[in-house]
Amino acid sequence: MLTLVNALKAHVKNGRIIVDQPTDLPEGTELYLVPADDPHDDMDDQERAELEASIDEGLADVDAGNVTDFGDYIASLRARRA
Repeated sequence: MLTLVNALKAHVKNGRIIVDQPTDLPEGTELYLVPADDPHDDMDDQERAELEASIDEGLADVDAGNVTDFGDYIASLRARRA
């Protein structure tokens, strides 16, 4: 299952974001917040599970060194067109 590194639970009170638990993030860390109930997210539970499994598979490939340099990949695509 997908693990969110440093995922924080928070809520909004009086227009301010309040983190629900202490954090050990360094001072000045920049965060991007996404509402948990994003109305633009139309995936169902099965689709979300498949996406998370695919992400986990990709991360396992990276950990195992099963990666291709992007520049090499683009060069191989260009070579096919020639």
